[in-house]
Amino acid sequence: MGFSNFSSSCCNYSPMGVGWKSSSLFAPRNFLPINNSNGVVFSQNQSQKFISPRASASSSDPLLVKAARGEPVNRPPAWMMRQAGRYMAVYQKLAKKHPSFRERSETTDLIVQISLQPWESFRPDGVIIFSDILTPLPAFGVPFDIEDVRGPVIQSPIRNEEDLKALHPIDLDKLSFVGESLRILRNEVGEKAAVLGFVGAPWTIATYIVEGGTTRTYTTIKGMCHTAPDLLRALLSHLTKSITEYIVFQVESGAHCIQIFDSWGGQLPPDMWEKWSKPYINEIVRAVKQRCPQTPLVLYINGNGGLLERMKGTGVDVIGLDWTVDMADGRRRLGNDISIQGNVDPAYLFSTHSAITDEVKRVVNCAGKKGHILNLGHGVLVGTPEDAVAHFFDVARSINFDSQFESYPVGEPNMVA
Repeated sequence: MGFSNFSSSCCNYSPMGVGWKSSSLFAPRNFLPINNSNGVVFSQNQSQKFISPRASASSSDPLLVKAARGEPVNRPPAWMMRQAGRYMAVYQKLAKKHPSFRERSETTDLIVQISLQPWESFRPDGVIIFSDILTPLPAFGVPFDIEDVRGPVIQSPIRNEEDLKALHPIDLDKLSFVGESLRILRNEVGEKAAVLGFVGAPWTIATYIVEGGTTRTYTTIKGMCHTAPDLLRALLSHLTKSITEYIVFQVESGAHCIQIFDSWGGQLPPDMWEKWSKPYINEIVRAVKQRCPQTPLVLYINGNGGLLERMKGTGVDVIGLDWTVDMADGRRRLGNDISIQGNVDPAYLFSTHSAITDEVKRVVNCAGKKGHILNLGHGVLVGTPEDAVAHFFDVARSINFDSQFESYPVGEPNMVA
């Protein structure tokens, strides 16, 4: 489906016509198969309740969505980046049976199973689709592989005008597994948690496409800023259009909220980020807000301490802070008119439960009662104890902004060796 064929009247999603049967490796709670007249299998939620993301803000919105909009909440909603994945035993068991990451992240049944694993175990306030920021690349002309050692590999990187000819408008039919998975997740979770979609920002996606995979130096694409600026602008403009359509597609399929990962934006000096990343994020936010005005957008950059004020200028609803930014300082710099997300150091989850409790409450206290989504400052680390993750969410649920929160003393970080 190209740009010209995609309806601009976004934010109505239809869950009908999608079936999902859980495998023997995973059995969601309260999953009651119901056959409709066409023989398609739905869960009990799917057959009874469908809510359009076009609907205006209401009291039935998930806690995370309310916090993202800066509305009053009685406690901080919490989820974790990379909350589904290698640290979970149930995921490891599934991965042995399905060793290909591409298979796990591009097969509807597996996406749904993996996305719901942390929901079943920890009941976070956000259920993020198990996917990858590179997933949409083949849909607009950039095939890629994932190798065990090297990670993502793009065999034909784009480095000249001729290479640009391989690009085409995004074909959303090739991403049907994403839409189907989001529809199922929306119906399985209902309004008990926010279903989260995500994309990579144009600059971050471009680093992979230009460098041919992961890199530690970014010398090729940074050099292109000076040696071939028109070529790079053309690539970033194409990515901006494709990513915009991909966000709209995810919202239309049922995502309550979208996180934009400019993972490698922090590798740019602030003035370079202002020139080579921010304008394209601005355009995405403007277009999505026009078409899906009720959908909160979150922007996360790894290493964003020098970019916070510039990030706020993109117009997103939520700024994600990594753990190198003090939460109180982040709130002071950003102000109270925008929501923030974060930012417990993922290493705290290797600490004692009491240390985790103190740090979670410290971060929440520094962020304030309004407009804060509790999260880590980066993704869950491999080897993280599952009981520590469970405790993180238990502490979040125990906080009450009308009672003990106000009496909790703000202290210094209490990291243990």
